[in-house]
Order: sequence, then C-alpha cells, then structure tokens
Amino acid sequence: MICLAVTLIGFSADIGYFLGDTKDQCSTYKGPRYRAAGVFIFGFWMLDLANNTVQGPARALLADLAGPDQRNSANAIFCSWMAFGNILGFSSGASGNWHSWFPFLTTKACCEVCGNLKAAFLVAVAFLMFCMLVTLYFAKEIPLEARPEQRLSDFSPLLNNSQQHGHVLSQANLGQHDSGQGSEILGRANSDGHLDFNSDVNRDQVEAFSNGPGAVLVNILTSLRHLPPGMHSVLLVMALTWVSWFPFFLFDTDWMGREVYHGNPNGALSESTAYQNGVREGAFGLLLNSVVLGLSSFLIDPMCRRMGARIVWAISNFTVFICMAATTIISLLSISEYSNGIQHVIGENTAIKIAALVIFSVLGFPLSITYSVPFSVTAELTAGTGGGQGLSTGVLNLAIVIPQMIVSLGAGPWDALFGGGNIPAFALASVFALAAGILALLRLPGLSNSYSSAGFHGFG
Repeated sequence: MICLAVTLIGFSADIGYFLGDTKDQCSTYKGPRYRAAGVFIFGFWMLDLANNTVQGPARALLADLAGPDQRNSANAIFCSWMAFGNILGFSSGASGNWHSWFPFLTTKACCEVCGNLKAAFLVAVAFLMFCMLVTLYFAKEIPLEARPEQRLSDFSPLLNNSQQHGHVLSQANLGQHDSGQGSEILGRANSDGHLDFNSDVNRDQVEAFSNGPGAVLVNILTSLRHLPPGMHSVLLVMALTWVSWFPFFLFDTDWMGREVYHGNPNGALSESTAYQNGVREGAFGLLLNSVVLGLSSFLIDPMCRRMGARIVWAISNFTVFICMAATTIISLLSISEYSNGIQHVIGENTAIKIAALVIFSVLGFPLSITYSVPFSVTAELTAGTGGGQGLSTGVLNLAIVIPQMIVSLGAGPWDALFGGGNIPAFALASVFALAAGILALLRLPGLSNSYSSAGFHGFG
C-alpha cells in the first residue's frame, strides 16, 4: 500500500494530464491542475493510512522476535535503521540529477523537478520492496498456539485472569441479541459459570463473534479500560510528547524559509528564491537530524540501564522543551532586526542560521528516544498478558495519530490568531513538551531497577 501510494504521488502530474488537466507544456503552464492535485491528495491520504497501519504490527513483531531481555536494545536498533532510512531519503531528495540519470521520467506534464521527485520515489519503492522481502524471508514468526483463551477477542489478553471469564460471558450475552445463538453458548457453560471451551461449537461461536467487524471498535474501547497498570500514564505522556513534536514536523522547513531566511513563497522573485534557499537549508538540517538520530540510538540502551526509562523519557521531553523555546526565541530575535516583518525582508543572519541548524541537529537526540523507549515500555508492560502487545502497540499509535490530527487542524488557526508565522505553534509546543517531561517524572512507573537487571523485564 505504501508503494502504491508513493507511486501515485510521484506520477500525479502525469495522471492529471491524462485525465484532462491541460495539454500545455509543464515548463510554460502555470495554472492549476485540479485532477493532479486530487490524485496527489488521495495518494497522500493512502500513504498516511499505510504508514500508521504498519507501525503496530512492525513494533509487535519486533517485540516478539527480540524476547523479554532484548526489547529495548531491539527498539534502539530499530531506531538506528529508521535514521539510516531517513539519511538515504533526504540524500536522494537532495539530488537534482535524477532527471538526467532517468530521462524517460521527464514528460510533457512533468518537468525536471517533477522527474527528480518521481525517480527518488521509485528508488524508495525498490528499497522498501527489498527490505520487506528480507523480513518475510528471515523473520521466522512462530504463531500463537490455538488455545481457547487466546482465540477469544482481541482485548481479552489484556485482561486479568479473573476478568476474562466475565467478559466472555458478557460477549456471549451480546451474541444472544446479535446472532440469536447466545442461549446455545450459555447452555454449554460449566457448573461454575465458565464456558466449556472443549466444545468446538462454543469455541467457534465465541471466536466468530469476537473477531467480527462489529466487534473491532468494541475491542479497542474495552482495551482502553483494561490496559495493564502504567499504560494509561504511558498513553498520556506519549500524546503530550507528540503534540510537542508535530509543529516541528509540520513547519520545520517552512520556518527556515520564513523566519530564518526571511523569504516568502508567494512574494517577488527575490523573496521566493530566499524562501526556497531556506527550505533547502532546512532539508539539510533534517539530514543532520537523522545523523544524530542514528548515533543517539546506540546510547539509549546504556542510558536506560543506568538511569531508567522514566528518567530518559523525561530528559527527552525536557530537551524538546529547550529546543522549541530556543526556536521561538531565535525567531523573535530574527524578526526584531527588521521593522517591516518577515514578509518584507530578504536575507538571513549567519549566526541565526547556524543556531537553527544546531537546533535541527540536537533534536535528533530526543527523537531517537521518542522512537524507541515508549515502544519498549509498552512491549514490556504487556509482555505477560498472553499476546496483548499488538493491541497495546496499536492503542499507543492512537496516542500519536490523534495529536497529529489536533495539531494539523489547529496549528494554522492558532498561528493566524497571532498574525501568522510559525512562532505561536513552536511556543505552544514548548509548553506541551515541558508538561510531558513533568508528567513523565510523576506518572510513569519506576523502571530503573528492573531494567538494570534484565532489560525492563520484570517490572509491573
């Protein structure tokens, strides 16, 4: 699905051309291309859906293959490979010669810049297919045993043993109203009130109801109520952490183009050029960020063993707080040098430019922690719950996606309240990062003692 989405995005201009956008050359036509834009938006939505869908299974598979004593090390290695992929991606996107190496990608609807984008995306598709085939071939996953306790509903592994049977009976009662077969299921219950799972009929009926499409939402909502101890705090800190991260992810290169290089994408030629230079410098900053991300991933394991995951996660959020506050201060200092505001000035201050790149680089350290420690904690908190790691990781992903939607919908109007620019969003991000760090210290379970002996294993 990711490969298809990326291909749609890369070839959106050509698809729009065949659907009737325009017959003019891309080098001369500057008007709108609504059909191409529609294909692009559809591909982007598909890409976002596929990326979010793959996070839960990938992390759960990682936890299963790593074992109880290596989950944090495995997540750190996972993070380092993410950094390597980021470096490859930013490097491929920075090249302006793809269209000369693959001239057939340049068409009447897709000029040199578009051809470079298509080539970079196709290279990404090739890498993704190769890596996926390697995983499918080498990752030998052992399926769970088909025991009745594990064949109920998706949320049942997250429940305590004393709660499981009650919920099974509750689901059976629901099945009586939904399918008319609940009486038969209850009729085969043992004298102590437990279902007779030795009966193939009962097992199949309970499984059929619990795994039906209508039960998916019920399972997710029920799992939120019955998560293991400590998971609610993890979800809260995770949500605040990502609320503080997303303004940077959304506006990092735009911030470089506007507040640092003082350009305007819709302004005169000199302003537009300054903005594009800032965006390219921001992409270079993201490359530095990925390098630091990869190097920092090797420090996560020893840091957690020495200080504990709770302290390490809190340090990550406090670092984000400092960087977001520094971003706000740098923007204010940069704008204060000019009396007409950022939309009417050209050029950048060298010291401010260097400081901005430093911030991009430093943020690679807390990002490595954000990409690994929360997933390690989640895997360990649910390790003894009979296979609930996948569902808990999926619920943890909700703590990422929901803040993403909130920031995406609210950051623009929030910035508009203060006259535009990216400063208000970064200032608010620093507040959420500080709150996430404080809550990490106060609410997350103490993990240092157990982790130092067995890689997070054994805490509860």
